[in-house]
Amino acid sequence: MKVGVFIPIGNNGWLLSENAPQYKPTFALNKEIVQSAEHYGMDFALSMIKLRGFGGKTEFWDYNLESFTLMAGLAAVTSKIKLFGTAASLVMPPAIVARMAVTIDSISNGRFGVNLVTGWQRPEYSQMGMWPGDEFFATRYQYLTEYVQILRDLWETGQSDFKGQYFTMDDCRVKPLPSKPMEIICAGSSDAGVAFSAKYANHNFIFGKGINTPKAFAPQAEKLLKATAETGRKVGVFVLTMVIAADTDEEARARWEHYKAGADEEAIQWLGAQGAADTKSGADTNVRHMADPTSAVNINMATLVGSYASVARMLDEMAEVPGTEGVMLTFDDFVAGVRNFGERIQPLMRARIDADTPVPSQVADAAARQFA
Repeated sequence: MKVGVFIPIGNNGWLLSENAPQYKPTFALNKEIVQSAEHYGMDFALSMIKLRGFGGKTEFWDYNLESFTLMAGLAAVTSKIKLFGTAASLVMPPAIVARMAVTIDSISNGRFGVNLVTGWQRPEYSQMGMWPGDEFFATRYQYLTEYVQILRDLWETGQSDFKGQYFTMDDCRVKPLPSKPMEIICAGSSDAGVAFSAKYANHNFIFGKGINTPKAFAPQAEKLLKATAETGRKVGVFVLTMVIAADTDEEARARWEHYKAGADEEAIQWLGAQGAADTKSGADTNVRHMADPTSAVNINMATLVGSYASVARMLDEMAEVPGTEGVMLTFDDFVAGVRNFGERIQPLMRARIDADTPVPSQVADAAARQFA
């Protein structure tokens, strides 16, 4: 089972709560997190792109760094961990993304990949006069299909003459080529999104569901498996999961309840309103799920709350779901969370140790003692 970290490129991470840690995103913070993740043998780090936040008392995601620039900086201060930057395809032409990706490939010695997003929050783009109209909700994967075909042309041959409904290339050239095949992640979970991932992506990340229900995402993983059976490609699922861990189940649960008690209702209402704006046939189930008021305090991602041993057990359960390649983790406190994952959770996970994961010697020793 691979494990990645969804780094906090936006303020306050993934908790819309006045009671959660309050902080601004900085390069220094993300550098500390990613270098720590690399130290503990985590497999990848991914940064999102967010061009407008949700406001509220916590100004949630009103402060954001830019994904490709951040990952270029992190590529220069790491040596092993895979890095993924996110391209906002509506405002970043594919030829420019192709060239930026090749540049970070050079900085990282082949450790870079691209997460493609279509755009679901209208104000991110309308504030710049770049929203194409609400009909885009229904056609965004047709748009992204042309986009990714151009990327593949440029990364594989250095040239594209693609002519389509949305893009027209005229002997477009991008060289040098990447040192390794460029990997693509997509987060689509609607029928159109899954079909796109099955045909063009290397990985598909999805939202898990519920509190301490580690296998609740299984139907979505099965949906992707069926789609890839038709395309003949292997596309693994990464499950977006928040970890709130402590020495005891009770301590972790108390912290989670404290975060919920401080929910930033104004920011949550903004999220709900933007999620509801997509009424077209292309509506993505991820967006609907994010906007569900059930547990919007952490955007309704799968949440594992418990002792380090309990979290390790639940992560192992997630690994048992067919089609699961790994998890992409967020934490209430990222610095402590990555360290505790590496030192307190990972050594207890059979899904990590059995996979011959390269972890620091002290973690491997702890695992050996645990399973002796």
